[in-house]
Amino acid sequence: MYHVILNENYVKSKKAKRKFDDVLRVFEQAGKPYTVHRTANKESVRSVTAEITSGAGNCVVAVGGDGTLHDVLNGFKNFKDNFLGLIPFGTGNDFAATAGIPLDVKKAAEIIIADKSRPIDFIQLGNGLRSINAIGMGLDVDVLKRAYAGKNKGKSKYFQALIVSLAKFKSCGFTVRYNGVEEKHYGLITAVGNGRQIGGGIKLFPEAKPDDGMLNLLICEYVSKIGIIGAFLKLMTGRVNKVKQVTAVQTDKVTFIPHDENYTIQADGELYENIPLDIRVSDEKLNFFMN
Repeated sequence: MYHVILNENYVKSKKAKRKFDDVLRVFEQAGKPYTVHRTANKESVRSVTAEITSGAGNCVVAVGGDGTLHDVLNGFKNFKDNFLGLIPFGTGNDFAATAGIPLDVKKAAEIIIADKSRPIDFIQLGNGLRSINAIGMGLDVDVLKRAYAGKNKGKSKYFQALIVSLAKFKSCGFTVRYNGVEEKHYGLITAVGNGRQIGGGIKLFPEAKPDDGMLNLLICEYVSKIGIIGAFLKLMTGRVNKVKQVTAVQTDKVTFIPHDENYTIQADGELYENIPLDIRVSDEKLNFFMN
């Protein structure tokens, strides 16, 4: 059975409702049975997912963006015997890009009904939180805080927030441990990726593979105001090795100890305060429909 979890915030317009109807039509024409679960917040997404995946043989279809996918993952119970597919309705759709899932929702649905899944990794934090795409702190968090506090909608709110953050953000101090190394940094942006990009196309991890059993760690040290635009443009386009302030390595686990007592991170674009940052590759695999 296909269980379609719909974030109703994404289907408020007539155009979006028609797109969703197109998705359901793909399942109907293929003779695939489905149930639609309409949700309005992250708690309901997680609880519905938990109920569905407590059993076996079910496919959860997340209709939304990276945030919806994040909440579905954090509700998942039985990884071995259930499956997850994605219909990208979000603003950034970063993990969809990594997974080769087209933004054409009908084509995305066709990938799911083709019934070809792959076991992929996800990111596990010590407090039980999971992330499918990336975890970050620094500039990306500053951008998200400004964007969420603003009144603009769509991608424009992130672009405007980015411009302000590039001008005002200073650095984020922390100690990091990975691959037997312990270092202190004052970073512009620090991220751990399972997917290849964040922020709607910023390619911080161009070589990342979500099924290789490894995490991709990127630390970009503080950059002067004069050099910040050039450095950020290189990061956006995946030229991380062209930024001299960047450390980029693979690891299976990493620990961050922020220097400030109070701090914020983002996981798949969702903000969390003061949580332990013991980060590792998941022990379990997620059966995910991807191209």
